[in-house]
Amino acid sequence: MKFGSVNDPENIDFTLPKDHSDTYKVLNSNKNQIVPKIHVGCAKWNKADLKGFYPKGTKDELVYYASQFNSIELNATFYRIFSADQFTNWYSKTPTGFKFFPKIFQDISHWKRLNGVDAVVKDYLYNVSHLKEKLGTIFLQMHNNFTPKNFDLVSDFIEKWPKDIPLAIEFRHTDWYNNKEVSTVLYKLLEEHNISNIIVDTAGRRDIMHMRLTNTSAFIRFVGANHASDYQRLDDWVQRLKIWKSEGIQEINFFIHQNIELESPLLATYFINEINEKLDYNIKLPNSASNQISLL
Repeated sequence: MKFGSVNDPENIDFTLPKDHSDTYKVLNSNKNQIVPKIHVGCAKWNKADLKGFYPKGTKDELVYYASQFNSIELNATFYRIFSADQFTNWYSKTPTGFKFFPKIFQDISHWKRLNGVDAVVKDYLYNVSHLKEKLGTIFLQMHNNFTPKNFDLVSDFIEKWPKDIPLAIEFRHTDWYNNKEVSTVLYKLLEEHNISNIIVDTAGRRDIMHMRLTNTSAFIRFVGANHASDYQRLDDWVQRLKIWKSEGIQEINFFIHQNIELESPLLATYFINEINEKLDYNIKLPNSASNQISLL
């Protein structure tokens, strides 16, 4: 994932911004005693990108990946619409409790830019529904140059989205978050429709670290810089999630990318270990990340 990559990560201030004041209102309005579900994973499972993660002789990468992690951010669905049979096949290869978090097809988000997409969305949802209970939150990622002048298209898309299918949205143009008039209306729309406001933590785009939750399901896309600072950044996230847990968060979906993806499982393993220790969880630790070379 090259979005927001920089050549000098040592010069970036990675301090997590303070939470938006309304984040606590959202969490506290739903405060209960439910232990939050936590899903941690990588963006893909193919051996070429995750070189060193798979033991020698691994015959099926998804089967092995799903034995190590409880979820996958399914970026492959951005590039093509897979058949219903393919989703059924993926479903059959993964254990009970595993979750897929598929990205919406680029024809919808980038080519048609949400305009006249009803038929494509219908096809996409029909196929992806074959993941059944293993379907996690679907996420929509808009292009960098998709600006708030297209707000009506966003509103129309959200109004038509099936209410029983969890959705998260990622905007990349700074005005969605840093124009207060726009962000106020956007956050209200997302809250009203129970849609997650994706947080992207990447080195070169600190301007979109809005820290504004719009429901009790946090969707975080963390992009490491292949630098020792990645670990401190993850430590900071663990502390923030600990606060959100105390405030009433119900679900945390945290996906780890790297500019050089092969180190993603290593970071994810470190993060899971910290979650287990600091937030009192017992998430399985992947056992093949030890084959990789540490960043430190």
